[in-house]
Amino acid sequence: MDMSNILNLTKILLEGLGTTLSIFILTLIIGIPAGIIVAIAKNSKCKMITWITKIYILIIRGTPMMLQIIFVYFAPYYLFHISYNRFVAVIIAFVINYAAYFAEIFRSGMLSVPKGQKEAAFTLGMTKTQTFFRISLPQIIKRILPALSNEVISLIKTTSLAQIIGVTEIFALAQKQASFQFSIVPLCVAGVIYLVLCAVITIAFHKAEKKLDYYTIT
Repeated sequence: MDMSNILNLTKILLEGLGTTLSIFILTLIIGIPAGIIVAIAKNSKCKMITWITKIYILIIRGTPMMLQIIFVYFAPYYLFHISYNRFVAVIIAFVINYAAYFAEIFRSGMLSVPKGQKEAAFTLGMTKTQTFFRISLPQIIKRILPALSNEVISLIKTTSLAQIIGVTEIFALAQKQASFQFSIVPLCVAGVIYLVLCAVITIAFHKAEKKLDYYTIT
């Protein structure tokens, strides 16, 4: 296969880039706040809320993402005879899944901030809100960035599972081209595209870590 064919193939695969990035961005926009809420719920003083949260996280972390996507899309139809958009089902499944993982990351970050710093801030007359945003939050972000970057990189690759229920993204197009051409080249090109996306994310997180270097973690 010559370079012109590879360029043409790349153009075809990039038609699915919009869907891939949409899944990625929407999952982050909705999943990160949801993860924070779940993290707070798991640290709740109410035992019922804590146990419900623990069971939710256990189920999500203990079952395959593929099964979760299938369940979210088909369960409403079999249980309530309700059908809805496949893309919406993918977003719901991804948010439910990644919120559980983000929650554990955020919870570990929250627990890592020494209580003494909060007490010192209150002594200086700072409110709870001021203490959280000025003292706790910068340290939490600094601590969770490495783990968060791993999950975000994992997310961009996991978007390929959307094809399970017929959502066409980069990898789905690559598989179709591979079957049509009887070649693994389309899959290799898709791999390069994912590699570039992961490289961009890695660089972005690296720059974010550098900006937060002035926060010393002890």
